[in-house]
Amino acid sequence: MAPTAFLFDLNGTIVDDMAYHKKVWHHVLVNELGANMSFKEVAAQMYGKNSELLDRVFGKGHFSPEQVHEIEMAKERKYQEIYRPDMQALPGLIDFLEAARLAGIPMGIGSAAIPFNIDFVLDGLKIRTYFTSVVSAFDVPVSKPNPDVFLKGAAELGVAPENCIVFEDAPKGVEAAANAGMKAVAITTMHSEEEFSAYNNIIAYTTDYHTLMHLIG
Repeated sequence: MAPTAFLFDLNGTIVDDMAYHKKVWHHVLVNELGANMSFKEVAAQMYGKNSELLDRVFGKGHFSPEQVHEIEMAKERKYQEIYRPDMQALPGLIDFLEAARLAGIPMGIGSAAIPFNIDFVLDGLKIRTYFTSVVSAFDVPVSKPNPDVFLKGAAELGVAPENCIVFEDAPKGVEAAANAGMKAVAITTMHSEEEFSAYNNIIAYTTDYHTLMHLIG
């Protein structure tokens, strides 16, 4: 039987932190950068790289690369400040990771987050050792729904794309998995099941990894 690998998004999938990102992004975009956006409109733009988000809101090239770096680092520092006291893994995640490790299933992270935030979560939860591949926003030219982040992860794990299962909280991430030829588990921390209705590669929905133990075998 072909081996299976697990590829995890980070924010909203490992930790339920998207409300914190939304709060900080709304403050940055509206109060600091002058965008006229509601919380709902901000939430709709929260996928992909920070630079891509800024391009969608303000137009490509509105900020220089140096300005983008300054904006994203200030935003992420604020996010970490407010989320750090509340950080915890999603229910059942640690048990799931440990069971997968014991079963010999290779695992990786495929995220649009920058390494600064990936390190914050993996080291904060002390789960880095479970992942032999970590692909960040800096490792691919274009983010989700482009499949590169997951294809790179599969290649680093040495597993064919069709033998990977992606864990994602965002419709665009599930779309990226589909574009990579991968099945997906939708983690409904930020989006309802109905918001994933366009995708036929989803094999399960959950917010509790205890319900997914059957995927390990």
